[in-house]
Amino acid sequence: MTGIVYVNGEYLPAEEAKISVFDRGFLMADAIYELTAVVDGKLIDFPAHLARLDRSLAELDIVNPHGYDEWLALHRELVARNAVTEGSVYVEVTRGNTGERAFEYPPAEIPPTVVAFATNRPGIVDSPAAAAGLRIVTLPDLRWQRRDIKTVQLIYQAQAKMLAKRAGADDGWLVEDGFVTEGTSNNAYIVRKGRIVTRPLGNDILHGITRASLLRFAREAQMEVEERQFTVAEAQAADEAFITSATGFVTPVVEIDGTAVGTGKPGPVALRLREIYIDESRKTAL
Repeated sequence: MTGIVYVNGEYLPAEEAKISVFDRGFLMADAIYELTAVVDGKLIDFPAHLARLDRSLAELDIVNPHGYDEWLALHRELVARNAVTEGSVYVEVTRGNTGERAFEYPPAEIPPTVVAFATNRPGIVDSPAAAAGLRIVTLPDLRWQRRDIKTVQLIYQAQAKMLAKRAGADDGWLVEDGFVTEGTSNNAYIVRKGRIVTRPLGNDILHGITRASLLRFAREAQMEVEERQFTVAEAQAADEAFITSATGFVTPVVEIDGTAVGTGKPGPVALRLREIYIDESRKTAL
């Protein structure tokens, strides 16, 4: 990666950005992160992303090192310095550098480490994947039980995504006790007779920012929304399926475990929701 990144108060060329080998984010994945989409050079759903960052930090007893205005200025500076029109800003906060490897939390006076960078990703709005739809395979959900905290411990999600790729699919949906939890890096949905169905919030899934906005927009558009668990078989028999994520927005799913969903092409509900989400989010982008 090239460009300008942020490390603990400094904006540096990417090749000069460094953290200590004793940082707990590196040694123990003792860190949280957020990723905010950038469209038209502006931040999508930024207040909600920052609220989730604050919640995740609190759940891990890490002090939030910045206030709202400081975080906003940091994000905007990275967008400007890297000339990002369409892409994302990633921010990570770790418990900091203790100078040693120890399981116990360090003293409170050790400051958190803050790393952030912006990435140009042209084509996230006019996405080929959204036009074609995704092919999904299902995999067992073997993650820890606090999936609502957005930590950097993503090894199983990475493994699951690679298993899906090796199976010839685009991505994977994770399954626990016979029910779909979520995707490897996204929330999962089906559509039955015009009704949008998605798993309710809890410790077992990430509280998606795009999910929250999308469900609000759907209800405002007089669409029916049902928050409940659904099985793989129910998903395969649905009229449509789709996922949501920060930079994927709303992306149709056209195949699950080799079975076509609906017509096997992106459905009208998912495509309409994608259009609504992008249009409405642009209005409130910062």
